[in-house]
Amino acid sequence: MSREIAQALKDLADTNALAASATNVLAQGGLTAGQAAYFSMLAENTSQSLAPTQVHAAAALRRTGAHKLDQESFQALSDLGVHPTVEQIEAAEGRTTTARTHFKDAKGLMTGWLDIPRSTAAARLVQVDCLLGGTDEAGQPTEPWLPELATQFDDPSIDPRLVASAAMKLHSLRKDLGEGKAAEAKKQQLQAESAAFLRSEPKSARKHINDMVSQIKAGQRPLKDLLDGIGIFKRGMRKGLVEYIIRVLPSHAAYIEAYFANLDNPSTVAGNREGLKDVDAQFTGEETSGWDDEESKPDWAKDGPGDEATEDIGDLDSEDENLHCGNDELQPETASAEAKPANAEWEELKPERRRLVGFMALLMSERKHSGGPPEQQSGLASAQVSVILDWDKLQQRTEDFAVTSSGILLSPGETRTALCNAGILPVVLNGKSLPLDLGRTQRLFTKAQVRALRAAYRGCSYPGCSMPAQRCEADHLDPWEKGGRTDIKSAVLNCLIHHTARHCGLFQAVKIPGSRPMVLLPPELDPEQNLRINTYFMTPAEGLEAEALAEETTVKWRAGLLDVEIAEP
Repeated sequence: MSREIAQALKDLADTNALAASATNVLAQGGLTAGQAAYFSMLAENTSQSLAPTQVHAAAALRRTGAHKLDQESFQALSDLGVHPTVEQIEAAEGRTTTARTHFKDAKGLMTGWLDIPRSTAAARLVQVDCLLGGTDEAGQPTEPWLPELATQFDDPSIDPRLVASAAMKLHSLRKDLGEGKAAEAKKQQLQAESAAFLRSEPKSARKHINDMVSQIKAGQRPLKDLLDGIGIFKRGMRKGLVEYIIRVLPSHAAYIEAYFANLDNPSTVAGNREGLKDVDAQFTGEETSGWDDEESKPDWAKDGPGDEATEDIGDLDSEDENLHCGNDELQPETASAEAKPANAEWEELKPERRRLVGFMALLMSERKHSGGPPEQQSGLASAQVSVILDWDKLQQRTEDFAVTSSGILLSPGETRTALCNAGILPVVLNGKSLPLDLGRTQRLFTKAQVRALRAAYRGCSYPGCSMPAQRCEADHLDPWEKGGRTDIKSAVLNCLIHHTARHCGLFQAVKIPGSRPMVLLPPELDPEQNLRINTYFMTPAEGLEAEALAEETTVKWRAGLLDVEIAEP
């Protein structure tokens, strides 16, 4: 073993020991807010740097045949401990044998000796093949299966964990792609598109890559097979609950997403929390207070004043991508007496339960005697779906000309069927300003304008935010009190958190001549100061177009070829 390799292993051993020692000290508390933030940043940087280290280590295990080490070699490695000297490492070269050993292959060594879960070990070896290259039957090295992602894996400016995840997703398509030149071309296209997302907007890259993979897998199945697979399937009783699985076409999903978006919005009658709580009580028989007796209530939930207390709500929290706004302050794990609203126990329930309550209310709607329309009853909402038609693609008769406002791609057949049904609003966009401007005639945006904004932008403008359009507010980019106009071209959608953040100057909206507004993050979040577009609710193809537009606009802006206007907070 060369001295250089031994020293590198010594450095890695020292790094592990130093990290453990530092964690023991920092875990004791006493950090300031700034130190805690720096601690977290260092922890994530360490995790990020170790991701390629683990993949390279797996490659080394397989390349050297380490699973064939004899018993004495494994014992010598175990005896090294956490503080070996360079000389001890040099002496522990190990010896392989042709006799029977503990492990069949590298995966067996990783699971049996390193205690790595079998699925994780298998995934790392797949990542080796995709990003580093493997070996053929003759023991000769082979090129990486995904060479473009392999280049990104070595790029320090890109999170290697995201690259490894993308490689796993694309590798899952190997059977669907088939063989031959067409398959190779499709693989190269997927690589290029994945690399573009990872480079330009990593926060939404995972979603777009998943969508690309799903589209290809779905495209391999004929419509008859898809129709044979849809339905509601009863799985039976599990842990005291009856389980169902629902499988739907994308056009079905558009209705469901629209229904849930209205139901999740507490500002609507359908999503009224008090009303939903009453509907829930019809099925559960629970008191609406949420506690069996007065003594079991925490202090903040009692009518009278009490001592400040915290209540662990553990399994009441939910990590819901469709509602999460990218701000952890929205979902605190504990809260004090001063911070809890009167109906906090209901508001903190999982969105999944609130949606079930709305679904049950929908099933029971005919039994209600209120006489009001669905939008005036708790738990009931009219599922209004906007189908966005790309005029250019429609003329070219491409397959991806229609997408719902929630980002669900529809096939031509589903689109034609959907447009014949009530509750569907076709919206044709050609990239120009829509004729829905009011100028100075009124301050608030009309329903038609808001509908157009929702169709065009589909969600919050902040990059990576996953708040859907129905939960967002129309935001004037030209302050009304300073002569601003209520025009589509001078408006964006922002969720409540990012609407407030923009007016507090935490990020800036940028008006682009002849284009949609973009976002400029502060230097501490984006040192390169690129103009950005939130692509979360776009299809992968739309996301690539939007990223290319943002990149092109940024280049022109920096070169002084584009006169952009940064909106006032």
